[in-house]
Amino acid sequence: MQTDQMVRTFVDFYLARGHREITGTTLIPPPGDPVLFTTSGMHPLTANIEGEPHPLGRRLVDVQRCLRTTDLDEVGDDTHLTTFEMLGTWSFGDYDGPQSLRWGHELLVGRLGLDPGRLHATVHPTDLLAPPVWDELGVPVERTDENWWSNGPTGPCGPDSEIFYWTGDGPPTGTPTTDTRWVEIWNHVTMLYRRGDDGSLTPLDQPSVDTGLGLERLVTILQGGSSVYDTDGFAPWRRHVPPLWPLRETDTRVVCDHLRSAIVVIGDGVTPSNTGRGYVLRRLLRRSLTLLWRDDPARTLGDLPPELLTHTITHFGLPISPSSVREVLLAEEKRFRTLLTRGRQIVSRRLHRTGPLTEADFRDLHDTHGLPRDLVETLLNH
Repeated sequence: MQTDQMVRTFVDFYLARGHREITGTTLIPPPGDPVLFTTSGMHPLTANIEGEPHPLGRRLVDVQRCLRTTDLDEVGDDTHLTTFEMLGTWSFGDYDGPQSLRWGHELLVGRLGLDPGRLHATVHPTDLLAPPVWDELGVPVERTDENWWSNGPTGPCGPDSEIFYWTGDGPPTGTPTTDTRWVEIWNHVTMLYRRGDDGSLTPLDQPSVDTGLGLERLVTILQGGSSVYDTDGFAPWRRHVPPLWPLRETDTRVVCDHLRSAIVVIGDGVTPSNTGRGYVLRRLLRRSLTLLWRDDPARTLGDLPPELLTHTITHFGLPISPSSVREVLLAEEKRFRTLLTRGRQIVSRRLHRTGPLTEADFRDLHDTHGLPRDLVETLLNH
């Protein structure tokens, strides 16, 4: 099942159950949201979860692109991406959490054909409604305090039930908290409270259900891949990048992820800077360039095949041209090369003055001169 087909199957399943489809928004969250980027499908719908009526009704379904800076250090493994897509459903004071779980199981097992024996659920200890549903469906349950979803430090929150799928060889073993071969694919949150600035929890007048299913993770399973980089969405990147820039497998994944994410961020109107969203974009590009230049300083983003720009722009429906994206990429690359030249001089003087660099030196080089640790280490090795 290809990615586009998976999206259509998901949306049609919920349309048939009274949901209305909404268009996913950009990575830029609505005004007043405390996060830099949209990290889940619920961000554009926070006001509706808190009781404001939605013009399309109380049952919604969509596909939302997301970006999580908290996962940057995990990128390169089999399951984490910086920018990804979330399939979402919502019930604003309509059906409850148990109904959401039953429909989720029906879609995964009855419609998509996942092996029910490879499913496992986790729930919050205070959640008394989800465990009986999972028992009824024959899905084992693990209770953990981690099953609590919050929309940042304040805002709607509540217990969630996460659905995991066994990706290991042979029969499932352990539980999601004891074996990493259990991969989370879908989170069903029952929004019951609003967390205030002082940390207090106030019951919402309208309890709601918010679910988020990781598209790339589910497609990986359906396509029989071993990682999210084996899906059709990354096929052009895997076809072009390794021959162009030979790297270690993990580094290839990071470069593909970061450049793909950078294209999406640029397409959503962000430009590189030293603060906020612009700094995240700058960090993505400079981490990519650091890896590329580790083996060959002559490598340039100007060699990035046009197909990769066009494929990413088209897939995410970005309102920007490939030439405009390339212009931003090359301008930032030029800035970074200038910084490298200056950085070599700064690091050389520091080594001559103090000898081997200490942790304090690394911090000062970053805070005072804008030289990240991985860049300094690259300069030391070349």
